[in-house]
Amino acid sequence: MSTIGSPRPVAVCRACSEVLTNVFVDLGLSPIANNLPLAGTAGPDAVYPLKAWYCSRCLLVQVEEVQAPSEIFSDYLYLSSYSSTWLEHVASYASLAIQRLGLSRNSFVVELASNDGHLLRNFQQAGFRVLGVEPAANVAELAMEGGVPTTAEFFGVRVAEQIRSADGHADLVVANNVLAHVPDLHDFIEGIRLLLAPAGTVTVEFPHLLHLIELGQFDTIYHEHFSYFSFRSAEYVFSCHGLMVYHVEELPTHGGSLRLWLSHTGGDAAPTDAVGRLRRTEREFGLDAEGAYSAFAGRVENLRDRLCDTTASLKADGKRLVAYGAPAKASTLLNYCGIGPETLDFTMDANPYKQGRLIPGVRVPIRSPAAFEESDADVVFVLAWNLRREILSALAGRVPGTRFLFHQPAIELV
Repeated sequence: MSTIGSPRPVAVCRACSEVLTNVFVDLGLSPIANNLPLAGTAGPDAVYPLKAWYCSRCLLVQVEEVQAPSEIFSDYLYLSSYSSTWLEHVASYASLAIQRLGLSRNSFVVELASNDGHLLRNFQQAGFRVLGVEPAANVAELAMEGGVPTTAEFFGVRVAEQIRSADGHADLVVANNVLAHVPDLHDFIEGIRLLLAPAGTVTVEFPHLLHLIELGQFDTIYHEHFSYFSFRSAEYVFSCHGLMVYHVEELPTHGGSLRLWLSHTGGDAAPTDAVGRLRRTEREFGLDAEGAYSAFAGRVENLRDRLCDTTASLKADGKRLVAYGAPAKASTLLNYCGIGPETLDFTMDANPYKQGRLIPGVRVPIRSPAAFEESDADVVFVLAWNLRREILSALAGRVPGTRFLFHQPAIELV
């Protein structure tokens, strides 16, 4: 039996302050996804309500704040450098940004939630001044050990003013997969506005809510992700601070993401055709009306039931199942579906800081990928489904006859 923590319910929308009354999906009780207990430590793990709401006014999807960011992010185990797919992605981005923006050697690049410095290292090696802002002190220390200047702070107006005073305005501000982690959106975005040079650019990447709804990606919902953005809702909240989207890209990362290119409103950048196309795409999908949001919960329940039936059938046939990946989404998925050690012997993860720990709540052990050959596994359930190509490349053929179970973008055995 897990202990139930006390929630801090969302009363009003983080973007527009509308009172929240509409449930997007209720995923029951779930632990803090990246709080991975050490193997051998006594349970149970604290669990909290994991319920997402959508705002009837601006349609931002958001969850209850059950722990303060300082409790969740000050000591963090997620390190992007252990994914070759992501390293390729950020290297490609850096080359694109340098070319598109015409950055000079005097340009100053600041990344918010810079993790272990893997992205900034590309700019640093090209000769640019860089600074990372990373709230997790343990991760910021790794970045600094690797030679990337990093300040261990939560970004907002105060930190923006400190950086601007010490180092000047930023020509490029990078915010990859951080917007969802910010409970005070207005302080964060106002900080960006203050830090950004008059002719500077902000790029922001986040998973696209359209794909979350379309494909039933409910496992990307967890307590560390406070908000879930459509293009519509993101454009609205940035516009509140005088920042304009002038270009947008659709990316394959994290099951389908957006990359926004923003400048100060009234600057020289003119919106590209891609901006208008994406607005039309979202309208055609229904993201400007409540129907697409209110129907989501039923689709999630259906996906859960089909996935549980699939794993139960495999076990009934005598198959031995292990898993691959210990991302935050694994915690949501396994806890909501009630899949634990009775179904999965263990999961594997390349991040050594996660090995020897447990998926919280269900307490599935996390081991090194080296455990695969010794497992005699018949099926590998891929929990880090966004790294499908990378995982299949690493594991396929290493144990003859092993098959791989995916639940995104559809339930399938390959």
